[in-house]
Amino acid sequence: MFGWCGLPELSEALGTAADKCTSPSCCCGLCSALRPRWKRLVDNIYPVNPQDGLVKSNMKKLTNYVHLSPEKLDRIGEYLESRVSRDIYRRRTGGVLVSVEAMDELVSTCKPENLNLFVESFLKTVQRLLECQEPQMQVLATQSFVKFSNIAEDTPSYHRRYDFFVSKFSSMCHSSHADMDTRMELRTAGLQGLQGVIKKTVSDDLVENIWTESHMDKIIPSLLFNMDKSNQPSAAQLTTETAVTSANRPSMGGGSPPELAETCLRQLVGRASYAHIRRFMKPVLRHLDNHGLWVPNQFAVETFRVIMNSIPTQHSYAVIQLLMTHLDEKSRSEAPVRTGIAEVLAKIITIAAGECVGPSVLEIINSLLSHLRQSVTADRGAGTHKDQSDERQYQEALIDALGEFANNLPDYQKIEIMMFIMGKVPQYPGDRERQEADSEGEVLLQNMLLRSLLKVSTKYTSLNLATTFPLSFLDPLMRMSLAPDPEIRLIVQQILHTLIDRRGNLAKLDKPRLDVTQLDLQLHKCSRQDVMFIKRNGPEMLLCLLESLELANNGLDNLEAVYRTLALLWLEVNGPDFLPDVLRLTLDMQEIALNSEMSQTLRINLHILAITFANFVSCHSNVPGLFQYVKQVVSARQLASSHLLPDLKSHYDPHLGREPPAAPLLLDQARLTEVLTTHGLDASRLQTPFSNMMPSSASVWQKRQSILQNSDRDLNNITVEVDSMSSSIGLFKHHPKPPPESVSFEAMRRLVRAPPEERRAEQEEERQKLTEACRTLSLHALSQQSGAGADTLREKLDEIFARLSDAPDGEAAGALSDDPGQPPVYRAPTLQEMHFPELFVY
Repeated sequence: MFGWCGLPELSEALGTAADKCTSPSCCCGLCSALRPRWKRLVDNIYPVNPQDGLVKSNMKKLTNYVHLSPEKLDRIGEYLESRVSRDIYRRRTGGVLVSVEAMDELVSTCKPENLNLFVESFLKTVQRLLECQEPQMQVLATQSFVKFSNIAEDTPSYHRRYDFFVSKFSSMCHSSHADMDTRMELRTAGLQGLQGVIKKTVSDDLVENIWTESHMDKIIPSLLFNMDKSNQPSAAQLTTETAVTSANRPSMGGGSPPELAETCLRQLVGRASYAHIRRFMKPVLRHLDNHGLWVPNQFAVETFRVIMNSIPTQHSYAVIQLLMTHLDEKSRSEAPVRTGIAEVLAKIITIAAGECVGPSVLEIINSLLSHLRQSVTADRGAGTHKDQSDERQYQEALIDALGEFANNLPDYQKIEIMMFIMGKVPQYPGDRERQEADSEGEVLLQNMLLRSLLKVSTKYTSLNLATTFPLSFLDPLMRMSLAPDPEIRLIVQQILHTLIDRRGNLAKLDKPRLDVTQLDLQLHKCSRQDVMFIKRNGPEMLLCLLESLELANNGLDNLEAVYRTLALLWLEVNGPDFLPDVLRLTLDMQEIALNSEMSQTLRINLHILAITFANFVSCHSNVPGLFQYVKQVVSARQLASSHLLPDLKSHYDPHLGREPPAAPLLLDQARLTEVLTTHGLDASRLQTPFSNMMPSSASVWQKRQSILQNSDRDLNNITVEVDSMSSSIGLFKHHPKPPPESVSFEAMRRLVRAPPEERRAEQEEERQKLTEACRTLSLHALSQQSGAGADTLREKLDEIFARLSDAPDGEAAGALSDDPGQPPVYRAPTLQEMHFPELFVY
């Protein structure tokens, strides 16, 4: 500083004294004159009395100097930092306030390209203030840091780190200060500080990564702790002074800690990429687990709604995946905890449903069904009634989640989901086992899965029956309509109701009745697609519905459900081609009630259903003669046997129904045939009962499916004499193939009726023999066996040519001899000499 010749020791001493003398009121004018200008400007901003605050005029001079000489910023920052540290140590609060205000002014007025020269000293000053134990200093440091976080920087600082600030602000968010006013002030300051850290780091990929696990483990719990209103003091605990202070306190996005925490969480989640989702989701789930916030789950629902509404839409599916994974990890937890997670899933899954495509849809459905299956297994082993009740609530929550997820998917995906669920339902393997009661666990699983299917079907909008009921979905569904358990059959009928009804008629068909003309049912012309569908599948569907009416454990709900299914089916497909089938169904119902061994109640109820459905069809068809005839039968029953008319009952007078009803009280097949013939309709199908038209019971669906499964295999068994594979080595043909069967009606009939188990057993035996030969025989032996008895392609061609060369007597077209003296002799032409007429040449 001083360059006096010959006096270096004096120069050094004077420089040191000038540096140490920082008082603007120093009596020695020499000290002020010897200090550099930037230091004099800094000293001049401090008033004589610290309580007077910053000297504004001198602060403007310092600001102008910084603009003209930005290279001095680093020295000014270091000098201010040293003064703040000294004032804190000496507990000079006024000097600290002046220094912090000056640094805030410099930070806000610095040009962005020069800010890095001053930031390091500024952050050290803020850190020094946060390390103080006085709440006032911590709040002051936080406010200063928040102002700095709002400044946009042009260039990132690679060496700048915010580890200390993340830790300190997070600890302030959990403040437990004895004074309630101070506690709320510190928590608010901590949230503002975290908001500032997030704003400075999350928007720039080149600065320190805020998404590290160590940072997220501090930030996320702090935000969730303050979002939970149960951790906040009540209004009675806050004084009037606290309320006024909170109202006047500067805030970033809200005054109260819950509002600030939610705003901060939204900003953090909203800037997350796909790779960052797992980073902040793990602390969220861990916090909810550690604090038992799944039961009750109001706070968990609110938290996940904030996350789902803030996260980028294309990443919302990842949150569902992580929550499903967490549910997998909690599979052995108590049922209320799992129920809470499932309910949260049901509340937020609709937000992510629109972004799920392809395999991700079935992945979520499969996961939900797996949890449902596990819950059914746990329900069977539940000891107390409370445990069973908790498991049932968990199952209901999973079903609700499944329905809510499907509600926001397009219809074609809903069909795929229903087919997928139907494939998970345990099926009855055969007709003989259909009537046997299954194990309780399997029945419960069927019940839960079908209820899930019902939940999805209520969200589906049906356009045409062929799309709604593909064969792979209709077959198992109709088989389940004949399940031994009446509750399962009822659920199947409810599924059919929701899928068949397209015009809102279901709500009007509450029970079987005769006055159906006043129900205001919607009836429209049937489309061509529906007509084709009902021609292919209508008789089988009616047969399954008929057989379900025969089951002895049917209740009134089951009978009424089948009636509604038949009524809806007729309203949707009311064509003349379908009329003979439904009338044949009413005759079969009546025939079963007359001839089958069943209870008196079921017999009377079947008579009621037959006449009620016939009346329903007659009222909604363009066949006046049918309406008149059915009305005549109804009038006869009203006079002679009123118990054969609606309503259905669960008990009847024991004296009723001992004798079969008289002929005038029954539907007559001859009269119905006459009515249809009179109106120009085909009545031939009225002559054959459904049980004779096709195999009885639901095996018709099983056999149809067996034909589809075995069609490729059966076609491969049909061989021809010339086999191109005969010329290749690699197939073992030492076992002669059976002669090919002729394709005839009897052959197809045997194919349909043959049990597939025998065919599978034969194929398995062939496969085992082939495997054993490959394991035991040598390569030479294998080649000999594969070539033994095999005709090459060349040999076959020679045989064909030889046959063609042999001229039959008087049939082969030969050539005349060239010698005119000889009698004409026919010579069989070779294959190369044959000339085909132009008619056969393309």
